[in-house]
Amino acid sequence: MKRNTSVIPTTSAGCLPLRVALVEDEQKIRESWSRLIDSFPDFKCVCACESAEEALRLVPAAQPDVILMDVLLPGISGIECTMRLKELLPQTQTIILTALDDDELIFRALEAGADGYLLKRTKPADMRAALLDVLHGGAPMTSAIARRVVQSFRRPLPNRQDALGLSPREEELLEFLSKGYSNKEIADKIQLSFETVRSYLKRIYEKMHVRSRTEAAVRYLNSKSV
Repeated sequence: MKRNTSVIPTTSAGCLPLRVALVEDEQKIRESWSRLIDSFPDFKCVCACESAEEALRLVPAAQPDVILMDVLLPGISGIECTMRLKELLPQTQTIILTALDDDELIFRALEAGADGYLLKRTKPADMRAALLDVLHGGAPMTSAIARRVVQSFRRPLPNRQDALGLSPREEELLEFLSKGYSNKEIADKIQLSFETVRSYLKRIYEKMHVRSRTEAAVRYLNSKSV
């Protein structure tokens, strides 16, 4: 991240410190992050939640400038929580902070409205820089994550013949996937078990040479326009 962060942004009220909400289920990590945020002279942790359900109750009232969101939460996922909070707080920036660099999670989080994606091993100085960056309109990402995103767009799109190589059932499932349905919703729609849908998706990814549902949906829609 080389964005110039020498100018400190202000909140909508025009005052400092900048307000950060934290959503993390592990107590030790949550307390550590909270202390880290409060150690930055221009930031304050105004809300620390242990679940998405708690975040949906408390974060809107806290009116944070930035939300740091873990992905793997008990109950409602961090991705679902990000999407719901984005609807309630459209001006609030959200950075996913997780130990995982899974391709599918990365794209699902960005689709849900995340403004940045960092790994938990991010250094404190880089964390502060990322908070400032996202408030300046940037999209901070750990370099390894940014590379994965770039590489996903470098892969050649399949031609129409590749798409026709799918079985009728696979193409039916892919049609639902391209419309944003979850695996459970697809299973209900075509009356298959959740695990069967997952198996179909795995085969579809292999046939289309992709690694996530986002890539599969994009390439399927592009193939239909050829």
